[in-house]
Amino acid sequence: MSSESTKSRTPESSTPNTRVLVVGASRGLGEAIVEEYVARGARVVATVRDDRAAPLHEYAPSAGDALEIERVDITDPAQLAALRERLGSRTFDLLFVVAGISLAPQDAIGAQIDAADFAAMMDTNVLGVMRTVEALQEVVDPDGTIAIMSSGQGSIGNNTSGGFEVYRATKAALNQMMRSYAARHDGEQRTLLLMAPGWVRTDMGGSGAPLGIEDSIPALVTTVDAQRGEPGLRYLDRHGATIPW
Repeated sequence: MSSESTKSRTPESSTPNTRVLVVGASRGLGEAIVEEYVARGARVVATVRDDRAAPLHEYAPSAGDALEIERVDITDPAQLAALRERLGSRTFDLLFVVAGISLAPQDAIGAQIDAADFAAMMDTNVLGVMRTVEALQEVVDPDGTIAIMSSGQGSIGNNTSGGFEVYRATKAALNQMMRSYAARHDGEQRTLLLMAPGWVRTDMGGSGAPLGIEDSIPALVTTVDAQRGEPGLRYLDRHGATIPW
């Protein structure tokens, strides 16, 4: 989704999440989520990993003061702490953690998987995401939403084809850690979401993916918005259907 596509379309609706923090928004799904929320009338703080030029920077001028860009590497606890300090007393309706990487080939199995790639993916996709949630949870309103970009490939019950084994493993581990987080925060009013966007054509998803960003992100944002005010953890696809764990 480019800034041109945002300008040329009418948003699906307004949003109840008018103050949004998106972590991992330099490109791809994260950047598209930023555009979607701005189009729906939200004010968004979005993070990039480093100072390299990215699609989010290209989009930013068209968003005006509806978008602020921060920098954080979620694998660095000190950077997360610094971001939390910079946010100060600000609060958000929605924290959406989208950051993730995929380094292993689709068909890599067993001994074919490079140990360093495996460690980097686990560090970013699981530990980094959960550190982000823990570091930033207090900037989310008590009745707000914490959403995590998971994947349908994180479903153990639905895995009948194999492939993408390391990526699947990281998302399954992330899902399990969010189950533990939800258990530790039982009784709180925040909505907790693990979202599966479908297989989307992005730099990570590849050119052969069946969905365009326009097929995924508007529906996904509508589903996230519809869950507001529903406490507890759910694992959902972009249309709001429950995915088997």
